Amino acid sequence: MKDKECYDGKKYQSTRNETINYSASQAILAGLSPDGGLFVLPNLDDVNLDVSTVLNKDYQEIASLVINQFFNEFSENDIKKCVKEAYTNTFSDEKITPLKKVGDDYVLELFHGPTCSFKDVALSLLPKLVNLSAKTQHNTNKRLILTATSGDTGKAALEGFKNDPLVDMIVYYPNNGVSTIQEKQMQTQDGGNVAVVSINGNFDDAQSNVKRLFHDEELVALLKEHHIEFSSANSVNIGRLIPQVVYYFASYAELVNTGEIQLGEKIDYIVPTGNFGNILAGYYAQQMGLPINKLICASNENNVLYDFLKTGEYDTNREFKKTSSPSMDILISSNLERMLFHLSGGDAHYVADLMNQLKTTGKFKISDELLNTIQETFGTGYATDKQVAEQIDKVYKEKGYLLDPHTAVASYVLENSPEKKEKTVILSTASPYKFVQEVSKDIPELAIDSSQDEFKLIDELEEKTNVYAPSQLKDLKHAPILHNQVIDIDEMKDIIIKQVGE
Repeated sequence: MKDKECYDGKKYQSTRNETINYSASQAILAGLSPDGGLFVLPNLDDVNLDVSTVLNKDYQEIASLVINQFFNEFSENDIKKCVKEAYTNTFSDEKITPLKKVGDDYVLELFHGPTCSFKDVALSLLPKLVNLSAKTQHNTNKRLILTATSGDTGKAALEGFKNDPLVDMIVYYPNNGVSTIQEKQMQTQDGGNVAVVSINGNFDDAQSNVKRLFHDEELVALLKEHHIEFSSANSVNIGRLIPQVVYYFASYAELVNTGEIQLGEKIDYIVPTGNFGNILAGYYAQQMGLPINKLICASNENNVLYDFLKTGEYDTNREFKKTSSPSMDILISSNLERMLFHLSGGDAHYVADLMNQLKTTGKFKISDELLNTIQETFGTGYATDKQVAEQIDKVYKEKGYLLDPHTAVASYVLENSPEKKEKTVILSTASPYKFVQEVSKDIPELAIDSSQDEFKLIDELEEKTNVYAPSQLKDLKHAPILHNQVIDIDEMKDIIIKQVGE
């Protein structure tokens, strides 16, 4: 640990204990706080960015400005170098996250990275930040990154960290809980330092057990023996979350640059989310000074966040549903904890109490006062699978635009929102071709037999819609399966022991 006297960067504390304080590099390496909390800046007034300074700049320049605000422990040059490595020739669109006008609204396409998911934006940069953090801390230990995925994080993290000599990685995903293309992406992952394992359980099982294993004393001791430390690539890691703030600034700047809005005009963002990270990044952007009116949380039938944002009660004691938008099939939403911390005025004791209630009873209820504060910034809505299917069909028919099921959730919620007043940006989180079976089935006029092999579907959907299908998804057809292990939840620890022993 660095000597505090010579450290002048911002400090990160646990959401559950104000006495646990880490530098940015320590927080990025640790992933989770030792008490199970998440690292946050205690005071978001410490980060601000004048919106006029990001106008007419490219994505890399905006990213450097935003990330420097949060991680000023690192030099500006080091941050610029990380950003350049992450975003040079790695995305299929030079704008990285291009903004498209669709009807009266705007779609922020976050799926032009190596794995066709919004997770690529942050997970292209996180490995660079991890290595920079290790160098800053003079830490030569190897990292073992444990990641739970509901479909997209796994592949994006694998791609970001593959063949990194300082990192080993294990990804756990729910068996029969991701799309066929998502599964194929993970099962065919190359790299000598990666393992991919399917578990008999859902995403919440994977995520809660990964968090538990982080603090398993036997495992921590075993890793220490081998000079290895745990880390995380999920959005619980502050180094994963902060890069997501960038595209809020980039999209707003593009709207101003193209004359769609005036500088200073407030707009809404609608975000399909299950783990609350993508929308929390928008809250951080707003707190930095971005003129955001409302952040609208769009849920699928696992609408625990919708209920919470309406009533103040967070209750996971409900049926877990497998939906057409599997990356949002989540009942325990990790990043909500950060939002509760910030909007309760940084009350770590209160957050710790809520999280303890959640752990012991599966639910908690916040005060009416806190709920009112949250509702000033966050709106909400949800869509059923039937509504999602109808929205995919409707938007294609009326606007010629192809939505994936997650983006369709947001599109439906926006269209049916009684409070829609401002211009709105929809965050589009995945290529429709990652969910080709669902999308093909939902547009009857295309007359595609959705029971066909996925790769035939990709070709046919591309041919009939003239919407480009990413080559990296097409190429999966001929990629060999390298990972096909299925385990029970109680075997997750054994996988780690085996990996460390090899």
